[in-house]
Amino acid sequence: MKVTRQKHAKKNMSFYKHNFHFREPFQVLLDGTFCQAALRNKIQIREQLPGYLDGATQLCTTRCVLKELESLGKALYGAKLIAQKFEVRNCSHRKDPVSGSACLLSMIEEGNPHHFFIATQDQDLANKVKKKAGVPLLFIIQNTMVLDKPSPKSLVFVQKLQTNQLVPEHQKQSIVQLKEKEGLAKQEGEKRRKRKRAGGPNPLSCLKKKKKKTQDGQEPSAEKKKRRKRKRNRVKAEAVQSVQKNEEE
Repeated sequence: MKVTRQKHAKKNMSFYKHNFHFREPFQVLLDGTFCQAALRNKIQIREQLPGYLDGATQLCTTRCVLKELESLGKALYGAKLIAQKFEVRNCSHRKDPVSGSACLLSMIEEGNPHHFFIATQDQDLANKVKKKAGVPLLFIIQNTMVLDKPSPKSLVFVQKLQTNQLVPEHQKQSIVQLKEKEGLAKQEGEKRRKRKRAGGPNPLSCLKKKKKKTQDGQEPSAEKKKRRKRKRNRVKAEAVQSVQKNEEE
């Protein structure tokens, strides 16, 4: 049973690594309910979780989760002691703390850019996490930690991503920042002027010019040839007459 569970975990981790670029150390956000379940089932989270996820982990929580555990008093005192040993991630509720579940949901907004895992026993929170793509969900069954299989939302997201229909939100932000850095944002916003293409020659200018005709309808060059021919004939005739005249004398 343990081997089968480990195979499922490895398969699910491969899905998140390949499609959502999860890398070690894996950041796991835990709430009070998960800490309480671990305490009740005698699970050593810090020691057991890296082996289950097959990689280094960073266990973390938020101020809102700690505030919530403090407000619940002695009933969750042990869970509070466990949570206090984790790293505290900054949330946006410093002045006005919210419930632990609401805080964890806010940490995975905008496509979960920090690649958080969510570890909880709160079923309502788990259902809301499943509606977001790319958020691995951890929970405890009896005395075992379980990495839930990818949600339908994550599967649909990956399918669209593979058909080039969708770009992850964190990648959009990276692209925008890169364009601003390179000074390309303004250029794209401006309207591009259409360049005039060099046109071909005017078809009318390619036509051969017609030669002007004289009033007789003959071309000037033909008329000149006839005149030259008559002149030559006349010169020859005069030369012949001159020779005959000299012979008679």
